Amino acid sequence: MIIERLWPDNAWRNYHYLVACEETGEALAVDPLDWPLCLARARERGWTITHILNTHEHRDHTGGNEGLRAATGARLLAHASAGAHIAGIDRGLHEGDVIRLGRSVELQCLDTPGHTRAHLCLLAHGDVPALICGDTLFNAGAGNCHNGGNPELLFETFTRRFGALPDATVVHPGHDYLARNLAFTLDREPDNTAAQALLVSLGTSDGATAPETTLGLERRINTFF
Repeated sequence: MIIERLWPDNAWRNYHYLVACEETGEALAVDPLDWPLCLARARERGWTITHILNTHEHRDHTGGNEGLRAATGARLLAHASAGAHIAGIDRGLHEGDVIRLGRSVELQCLDTPGHTRAHLCLLAHGDVPALICGDTLFNAGAGNCHNGGNPELLFETFTRRFGALPDATVVHPGHDYLARNLAFTLDREPDNTAAQALLVSLGTSDGATAPETTLGLERRINTFF
């Protein structure tokens, strides 16, 4: 299983992801707002996008659905409770459901409300576990609750769902706000040396070159933990 992060360099600082089976070339596009970028990268890699997944209903995550579906015929997957907000869902997903693609892709669905009430994260089990977490968990931050969310549910997601995952889990968020979020942590925790060191190391890097984090690191640099 391959998870590839794409950086469209837009005003919202989105990340898009392609999750592909290296054996069959079948691929899942996650939150493909810039769908031409996702399609071009898949073709460059020799992959065929057969599925689209929306982590949640906000337009900066769903806005590319129709274009990519028209170009590929891909099936649309989303939270089972998101049907009133996301048009044309082919498969509604629940806690514990598994998405299988090709011979190597297996993603476990986690019901992770907070940023919105119908939000999914995807957990990839493998030699190195990975979490595709949309706008629930950011590098060094958390999604806001202003547009259909709930802070008590977000707290429950952080403590119950993320708290049970291993430190080695690689974090794949829906946006790059790393520098800003580290500054926020340091405003709350001025003695957080791990956050300070990472902020200094970023230099002039942007979302295209921002480092990946793990949950172990997040537990040290993310004030929401």
